[in-house]
Amino acid sequence: MTEYTTDLLWIAAAYLVGGIPFGYLIGRMRGIDVRTVGSENIGATNVFRTVGKKWGLLAFACDVLKGLLPTLAAKAFGGPALWVGVVCVVGHMLTPYMKFKGGKGVATAFGMLLGLVPGVVGTAFALFALVFACSHYISLSSCSAAAFLAVAIWFPALGAEGRTNLPQCVLVTVIALFVIWKHRSNIGRLVRGTESKIYLFRRARTDAPSAVTAGACATAKA
Repeated sequence: MTEYTTDLLWIAAAYLVGGIPFGYLIGRMRGIDVRTVGSENIGATNVFRTVGKKWGLLAFACDVLKGLLPTLAAKAFGGPALWVGVVCVVGHMLTPYMKFKGGKGVATAFGMLLGLVPGVVGTAFALFALVFACSHYISLSSCSAAAFLAVAIWFPALGAEGRTNLPQCVLVTVIALFVIWKHRSNIGRLVRGTESKIYLFRRARTDAPSAVTAGACATAKA
């Protein structure tokens, strides 16, 4: 088997793993189709809002891991780690299991970048946490962290000899900008003042929403 064929197998496997719709599957386990409630997105944020906090956090963890573990595996076994990570994110955004309609890629991109450039990701996550603590908007926090990554990735990539890892910088920048583009509807709601806030530690009345709550979420598209 040639190196080219091996790389293609890595990439194909990464796409299939990245495309696993954990948010949708967790919602179905709880009797809720997240495609029909809230923002109708299969990502962790919508699961958090419409299924329950602990289920949203579980979806987030699963989405992070499906970006992190394939990237680390590729690094450990000589696969094209950069491409594997990027394709995991693309798989999440354009999942083959849901007619190529997926999530916004924030958690999976976080996992991928954590495997590739942990130092930059740590700073981006701190920025995410700060913006979220001040605003309680997941979308604003995600876009802020993505915008930071799009710029910051060009600086830590400089090596001892002053050479830039150009493919990594370009691809990470493209992914970060794509994440922001996927949030265009959220950005519109932020501008209009209709975006929903999330309070991570506020006690909810019930772990899963009632039919009335789900219907209200669907109407608001929050």
